[in-house]
Amino acid sequence: MEDPPTVGVEEEFLLVDPRTGAPVGRNADVVRTAADFGMDLQLEIMRCQVETSTRVHTNTGDLLRELRELRRGAAASAEKNDALLLAAAVPPTLPDELSITATPRYHRIAENFGRVAREQGLCGCHVHVAVPDRGAALRVSNFLRPWLPLLLALTANSAIYRGGETGYASWRNILWRRWPSAGPPPHFESVHEFDTAVESMLSLGIILDRKMVYWDVRPSTTFPTVEVRVSDVPATVEETALLASLVRASAMTARTTDLVPVVAEDTLRAAYWKAAHEGIDGDAIDPVDGSTVPVEDLLTRLIDRIRPALEQLGDLGFVVEGVAALLARGNGARRQLNAFRARGELGDVVGELAEATTYSCR
Repeated sequence: MEDPPTVGVEEEFLLVDPRTGAPVGRNADVVRTAADFGMDLQLEIMRCQVETSTRVHTNTGDLLRELRELRRGAAASAEKNDALLLAAAVPPTLPDELSITATPRYHRIAENFGRVAREQGLCGCHVHVAVPDRGAALRVSNFLRPWLPLLLALTANSAIYRGGETGYASWRNILWRRWPSAGPPPHFESVHEFDTAVESMLSLGIILDRKMVYWDVRPSTTFPTVEVRVSDVPATVEETALLASLVRASAMTARTTDLVPVVAEDTLRAAYWKAAHEGIDGDAIDPVDGSTVPVEDLLTRLIDRIRPALEQLGDLGFVVEGVAALLARGNGARRQLNAFRARGELGDVVGELAEATTYSCR
């Protein structure tokens, strides 16, 4: 039996005014403050965003502890700069246009993609799982492709935007898919086929560099990993660790299976839309057979599919309990809607998100 692969996580966060909830462009200051604390935060495309990155881990408990440390440190660094750290996938309130972080690459992206880039402010969560080579990464990509909408529904955390309800659990996903290289990847039969697709996007000007391959699962351009990018940034660290465990066990399962259905693009597109629209509070489309089923049932199917890997990781109990707790309590989208519908106050939404961001991190 092969050793389990390592896993690491990147989380993107918003910086907002603690009084108004409006985005504030202080990421450079927050990154400098974090460095004074001995913590490495990264800049994101918008000046109202920062990103954390964990070390690589072999144990989900250790990953969860570091995720707590990182959120606690990032929140403290934000507070030092009169900002509030929010695990929210879109700003609940914002001006017409956000300001771009001053790096040559980000300015080049903004110049080429206009308001698609300038209205970004979207925060996701990226799970990296170690793979021996890019061929293995594409095996994982093909295995996960039908399950990507379910992972999106599980982590949806962007129901409130520009001061009101969007009608979607993950409005981030709707906005994110405006990028020409975003969304689910094709089913790739070979590394050559993948490289040909990327070279085509480069030659057509659809992307400016390989880092702009924004597919929801891809071979990493930086690390020897497969990177799963479909998720909104989850409201809590427990949800992030749950996502990471599901992704890691799926990557392990992909090593030993050839039973990977090739889902039609229109079916997958429908499953994505329904996941973004309803999150965990409605039905889901099973992309394999096209049936409509409760989200809970589809989660059970995924857990059953990857159960041997979860057992090998020692994560089966953590995942089963985590899914049950999440369905009972609600994900970020449900938290946002409950807070907003109680009084119609955006301040309640910001307060709920701030509480969830550092819940259990103190």
